[in-house]
Amino acid sequence: MYESDDPRSRLSTAAAGGAAPASAFGASTYARFYEEAPQETAPGLKTWLTRGQNFVVAYSQAEEGAVFERAGQIDEYVLLLPDAQSALTIEIDGVAHEIAGNTINFVPPGDSRITVRSGGRIVRLFSLEAKDLLARVVNPQAYAGPHPQIPPFQPWPDPVDGFKLRSYSLDVPDEPGRFGKIWRCTTFMVNVFPPQGPRDVTKLSPHHHDDFEQCSLALEGDYMHHLRWPWTANQHDWRDDEHERCGAPSVCVIPPRVIHTSAPSAPGRNVLVDIFSPPRADFSDMPGWVLNADEYPRAQ
Repeated sequence: MYESDDPRSRLSTAAAGGAAPASAFGASTYARFYEEAPQETAPGLKTWLTRGQNFVVAYSQAEEGAVFERAGQIDEYVLLLPDAQSALTIEIDGVAHEIAGNTINFVPPGDSRITVRSGGRIVRLFSLEAKDLLARVVNPQAYAGPHPQIPPFQPWPDPVDGFKLRSYSLDVPDEPGRFGKIWRCTTFMVNVFPPQGPRDVTKLSPHHHDDFEQCSLALEGDYMHHLRWPWTANQHDWRDDEHERCGAPSVCVIPPRVIHTSAPSAPGRNVLVDIFSPPRADFSDMPGWVLNADEYPRAQ
């Protein structure tokens, strides 16, 4: 699955075999926001909405003065600000907090109001408890019922010191043996990769996940997503390989058991964010990989 120098080769899930053969597979989904009309518009604000089995991605281009509100949000959500120049004010329980760009933030349940002070790209990630957003996604037909191989969503344990706004800088130096820059909360795990040039196509990493989907959010550049469905006993379940080029911004959702690898291909900067909901256990078991592991207990 992985080259020997790939940090993921040490994962407990890296060995071949283990899970029983699949009898059915879910379909992949792609959302190319640069080709599609936004699902929400407001003065100074455009938002694209797409989903996987367990989550909603809300990608926004926001100008100064734009406002986002959540009333009665049931669980934590993710607020990712990839642009260093961005600046927001978020009000939670009547208290205003200033948030800088180039950060990942976990917003507690309840009411929140975000006002943009300096614009840029804003990514929010929600569980399926965000019913209002779920009703407006671009791809509802892809998840009309249970998706094969994915267990029902269960949030991870509450943070050790209770729910509150948590903000982390994305400016984390690379470290040998660590895979990307990973944070988790009760509902999501997010891996923000450093900018990359084109990938060496002789050193790809085709692999699969037994029981969770992967969402790959391209923020800059171009990515080739290669997906292969293994054959089952039922030929009606067979699917052709997919080799999909996605520019930025875009989302690719990869179902469990599907062999996949993604290759950045633009000559300049390529920036990818991998999203998992709920957090994945194998990454959590790697010492030092999850940068805020001391704040969020691992699910048992």
